[in-house]
Amino acid sequence: MIDDETVQQLQMRLAELKSEHRDLDDVISKVMDSGPHDQLQMVRLKKRKLMLKDEILRLESKLLPDIIA
Repeated sequence: MIDDETVQQLQMRLAELKSEHRDLDDVISKVMDSGPHDQLQMVRLKKRKLMLKDEILRLESKLLPDIIA
């Protein structure tokens, strides 16, 4: 079981990651809309966004209690 302080830290980290994920989504949209763009930069942005999503899912699964059906 995770103690309350650890849960609070995980929730804060999760909020930071979600915010960064949203911000990155906005950046990707702006780059796409601005006309010609650097493909390498776009690949890096999308890869970072995917890594953030994976980390978000990992933290969310840590915060949810295991339920035995």
